[in-house]
Amino acid sequence: MAAAASVPVRVCHQEIIKFDLEIKAAVQDIRDCPGPLSALTELNAAVKEKFHHLRGRIQELEQMAKEQDKESEKQALLREVENHKKQMLSNQAAWRKANLACKIAIDNSEKDQLLQGRDSLRQRKTTKESLAESASNITESLMGISRMMSQQVQQSEETVQTLANSSRTILEANEEFKSMSGTIQLGRKLITKYNRRELTDKLLIFLALALFLATVLYILKKRLFPFL
Repeated sequence: MAAAASVPVRVCHQEIIKFDLEIKAAVQDIRDCPGPLSALTELNAAVKEKFHHLRGRIQELEQMAKEQDKESEKQALLREVENHKKQMLSNQAAWRKANLACKIAIDNSEKDQLLQGRDSLRQRKTTKESLAESASNITESLMGISRMMSQQVQQSEETVQTLANSSRTILEANEEFKSMSGTIQLGRKLITKYNRRELTDKLLIFLALALFLATVLYILKKRLFPFL
């Protein structure tokens, strides 16, 4: 069962690593993009799609971790999920910085073209629209990550509540065990006392029987052998 379960986990790991490397390469392409803005927009669309796939694989790995039977394997996978999320946030920050650097370079290039007599008004309008679109895409991705973090916090709160309920159950069971232990000790004392009383009763019965036999023998002796 564990060996079979490790296969999809390993596949999911490999896909997460693949998308992580692809995102890093795409971010580098954005950083090196000379323009125009349409090319930058296409690169950002590709990065957004890769982030979508990466987020889905991380969620799948997190679900697999929760379904593990062994607590140690579950915690290990959850730690890996947290590492992947942190790496995704780092890639997100690098993506944003690459966009800013690329847009600054494009702006500088446009300024040079303006000095050469090109039409700057149309290019500036296009630049603003592309900036707004890119900012919207980045904001959407950040909101998606924020929702994932919020879900993780909620799941952590539920886990803490479950642990608290388990602790109360254990304490109640411990109190019941202490009560049963006291009852068992009392019963043991009563049995010991009863055994002692039984031994005393047997001894008294034996002495009474001996006295009775002695009395009978004495009477028979007086009746049968009065001369003795």
